[in-house]
Amino acid sequence: MQASTDKVLQERYVQIEHVNMSFVTKKGTFEALRDVNFSIKEGEFISIIGHSGCGKSTVLNLIAGLLNPTDGHLFCNGREIAGPGPERAVVFQNHSLLPWLTCSENVGLAVDRVFGKTESKAQCAERTKATLELVGLSHAAEKRPNEISGGMKQRVGIARALAMEPKVLLLDEPFGALDALTRANLQDELMRIMARSGATAVMVTHDVDEAVLLSDKIVMMTNGPAATIGEILSVDLPKPRKRLELAENAEYNHLRAEVLKFLYERHAKKAA
Repeated sequence: MQASTDKVLQERYVQIEHVNMSFVTKKGTFEALRDVNFSIKEGEFISIIGHSGCGKSTVLNLIAGLLNPTDGHLFCNGREIAGPGPERAVVFQNHSLLPWLTCSENVGLAVDRVFGKTESKAQCAERTKATLELVGLSHAAEKRPNEISGGMKQRVGIARALAMEPKVLLLDEPFGALDALTRANLQDELMRIMARSGATAVMVTHDVDEAVLLSDKIVMMTNGPAATIGEILSVDLPKPRKRLELAENAEYNHLRAEVLKFLYERHAKKAA
């Protein structure tokens, strides 16, 4: 019985059930989401994609516990999400590093928050060091944010989230403000990091290629208001994935075309 229960939890590690989300504005009530339903397996990488204003970040914030749904329920590992928790860490597009602290100190803040009461200072310091090694920033541990590049700052933000040892990593367009080459390098880095950490990931993105490259599933959302799930596409490409090889891969190009078709044809018809 226990094994059966554990398997169900693994298959539905994160659950979004009949979620509606409305906001009260000066112009009246705005219905952002209507009847959103999907589940995420433990260890999966999910991308949420859609046009601007379709509620992608709202879904992410609901999973993070930063918002409470107007109706419906969200669960993580069998427990209802009722607010933020250390098992769910968020990486925003803006890295939000404290400029007067070093990279190590910025990551150390998250470590102290989660483990400071149960582990010694030496153990916390070791956690911080190991996480910076994981994202390839050991050499920049004592540098401050103004001394490193935009891509490195974003890696510190990812390290800060991973240092909490979250079960679910939530990424809100983490590479959206970076140039194309830095973005590609960090996508490759994220694939490596996620393979090593084994965490479940949910990422909001506008980038079709990024979604297909990184994801196990792509959740495609319809236009708002009252946005919902239009289609969920499984990405069964083998891992580890190498972008240069995928460029000539027929299945990769088919999946990419399916996402584009939804965004610019089926999506538009549904909105109309």
